[in-house]
Amino acid sequence: MESDIAALEQKLATLLAHTRALRAANESLRRELAAAYEKHRQLSLRMEQASARVEALLSRIPSE
Repeated sequence: MESDIAALEQKLATLLAHTRALRAANESLRRELAAAYEKHRQLSLRMEQASARVEALLSRIPSE
């Protein structure tokens, strides 16, 4: 009976260690994803601004 309890305690400790590791990895991935979203947002904004500048330049070209 004691050995069964000891084995269960060991399995529980292993499970807890894996859970903590997965939680840390998940938090890291969430931060990376948030950073990627922010970078995407910034790049999209820059593309919109560049597109507006190109459109403004094209509108200044005289038509024949």
